[in-house]
Amino acid sequence: MATRPMARTDFASPPHGDPPLETETLRARLAATRARTLALAAPLGPEDMAAQAIEEASPTKWHLAHTSWFFETFVLARFLPGYRLFDPAFGYCFNSYYESAGARQPRPRRGLLSQPSLERVMAYRRHVEEALEQLFDSGLAPQSEAARLLELGLQHEQQHQELILSDILALFAANPLRPAYRAAPPRGLCGPPEPLRWIGYAGGIVRIGSDADDEHFAFDNEAPRHDALIHPFEIADRPVTNAEWLEFVEDGGYGDPAFWLFDGWATIQREGWEAPAYWERRGGLWLAMTLEGLRPLEPAAPVVHVSFYEADAFARWAGVRLPTEFEWETVAQQEPVAGNLLEDDALHPLPPAETFQGHARQLFGDVWEWTGSAYLPYPAYRRPAGAIGEYNAKFMCDQHVLRGGCCATPQSHIRASYRNFLYARQRWLFAGLRLARDVGR
Repeated sequence: MATRPMARTDFASPPHGDPPLETETLRARLAATRARTLALAAPLGPEDMAAQAIEEASPTKWHLAHTSWFFETFVLARFLPGYRLFDPAFGYCFNSYYESAGARQPRPRRGLLSQPSLERVMAYRRHVEEALEQLFDSGLAPQSEAARLLELGLQHEQQHQELILSDILALFAANPLRPAYRAAPPRGLCGPPEPLRWIGYAGGIVRIGSDADDEHFAFDNEAPRHDALIHPFEIADRPVTNAEWLEFVEDGGYGDPAFWLFDGWATIQREGWEAPAYWERRGGLWLAMTLEGLRPLEPAAPVVHVSFYEADAFARWAGVRLPTEFEWETVAQQEPVAGNLLEDDALHPLPPAETFQGHARQLFGDVWEWTGSAYLPYPAYRRPAGAIGEYNAKFMCDQHVLRGGCCATPQSHIRASYRNFLYARQRWLFAGLRLARDVGR
């Protein structure tokens, strides 16, 4: 089928090629990104920022420090003559997973870093930001390696903005007081969802991914741009809703092994899952923990905080399947990058903003959408050299691809070719699903 060029705007691995980087624009964007990170942390107290709820999540204080460590390690220590490390011990504390960059605090034990204090972490951020200003003032060349790594660091920090919100929700959901990240504005619940509709695509040879000569930033795992064979298919016009998931729950979907992959069934039995993460039944009413506290389910809003195992089981219960990442991108290439993203400040999935108009809705924002595709390298992919090459490539095993961003993703961070990836069991991120089905087969 014919496709239009992707609508592109300015989440983990290095950039490729030479995207146009105007130095002063980059300086302003970097400053705005760093300021937004602090704004997202502002509602939290020091105690909130130090705790870690689950292995996948990290304390907010750690995020604040790690995003500074990234600039210090990969940019300032290499490209700013005379740069002084703020504290040599911080490399161990705040390295995430870069084996080439040295030993580090194990991820499940980041919540034990009661020291350094929050005040010292904030001083670390200021130290790094002052050095970044010096680097810009030194005459940073727009097309230089330093400038490209600064862009990567900016995109990396945007990833951690989403993680700050996801991780604090996991923390507050584990707290018996069910505290809220912020107060909920007054709003009424919407009505039932519109009926799900199917949109057909003829298939064919389509171009997938991002090339080194594309105008805007992309991570290395989006390359190289290549041909993919798409068979005729239909895709749902919107994500699966809370109301539809509740039907699955009440129909015994979590109790019937016929719908589940072997590992998925073992997981829900071991973990005792009976509903998405953060759902609670109180007095016969289902509630969900959100960044605004415990709230009634919105029937027409996309279901969120489900694993790949759950998404796959729901699709099988519904008699259909998940789209492949290539089908998803084929559809998304034809739509603008717009939706309920971080700038909208909803901080949770919302019902569709428009009625059905004959095209797929909510492709960007609201929830990351699980696909049926394993996270693997594209044909002719080459892992970048050095420690930066660890950003994406070493995770291309036993994980699954999600597409489209969520309510906590900055708009300038997402695009049709963007590939997120998670292990099949993980569900603390804002992840949901959209259905697909075959045509004529």
